[in-house]
Amino acid sequence: MTDAARQPKPLLVRLGTLLEGALNRALALDPEIGTTLAPLEGRRIGVELRGMNLALAIVVREGKLRVGPHWESASDLNVRAAPASLLAFALRRGEDTPLPPGKVEISGDAQLARTLEKVAREYRPDFEEAFAKTFGDVAGVALARAFARAFAYARESAQALAQDTAEFLREESRDLVAPAEMEAILDDVD
Repeated sequence: MTDAARQPKPLLVRLGTLLEGALNRALALDPEIGTTLAPLEGRRIGVELRGMNLALAIVVREGKLRVGPHWESASDLNVRAAPASLLAFALRRGEDTPLPPGKVEISGDAQLARTLEKVAREYRPDFEEAFAKTFGDVAGVALARAFARAFAYARESAQALAQDTAEFLREESRDLVAPAEMEAILDDVD
């Protein structure tokens, strides 16, 4: 690949700058994030978004995330996924949460992957403080709690809708085959 072909497009540079700012503002919502990010200092994580032909690298420098082109140097850890799968993977909580649909491929330093997972699991943003700074103590705390309840309700509703839809497609319309039925059919074929 020629040097001209490797030069990032101005729009991608701007989007990378916006992403870097958004990620750092999100991290600033957690007062403990500085100590949590310390083990990641200088480590390079390559992220390739499948279906978008887009690759970027995230590096922790001086407690801040830096976003840049993926090809500048080799990464310690590489993550390859569709954007929706990557978002679902990043937002899942707890060990018992099932992996998102789709495929998230992770390669590279296994210890770095475990450290990154620990950082994501321990991330606890203080939304009340952020809202209080913007809207004042009384209104900010009330708004933050209202948004938290609304978000929890939306998440629970989406999960219930997905479960009900899957059950309808398996049991009522018979458009999908239940896993136990599929196993029985495969056993009969064998």
